[in-house]
Amino acid sequence: MEKDIGKITKNDSTDIVVRIDDFGGKIGLTIREFVTGERYTGFTKAGVRIPASEFKKFKDIINSIDEADLEAESSESSGTAGSSEEEQDKVESIKVGEQPSAPSESETDESLPDY
Repeated sequence: MEKDIGKITKNDSTDIVVRIDDFGGKIGLTIREFVTGERYTGFTKAGVRIPASEFKKFKDIINSIDEADLEAESSESSGTAGSSEEEQDKVESIKVGEQPSAPSESETDESLPDY
């Protein structure tokens, strides 16, 4: 069983598709990217699957989002508010076409797993 619920355009070649489907005998909500290109057209691995048993919790979480917070976040992300002076310098160097310096050992996080 597959039932497309809707899609959101991400860019010229990618849509985010929301659908109810049956995977491995279990019904759930799948939110996945669908690309249209010269070499490949179809779903990518990028996305998430919400099991039917967790859908109510997912819906409650989504419904708890205040749209005003999203508007505030989008305006903040266009600036460098909250960034350190060093991070702001890197952003400025990228803006003027310079290459940012490689991160120092203290800036890299070796605690992240390798995938």
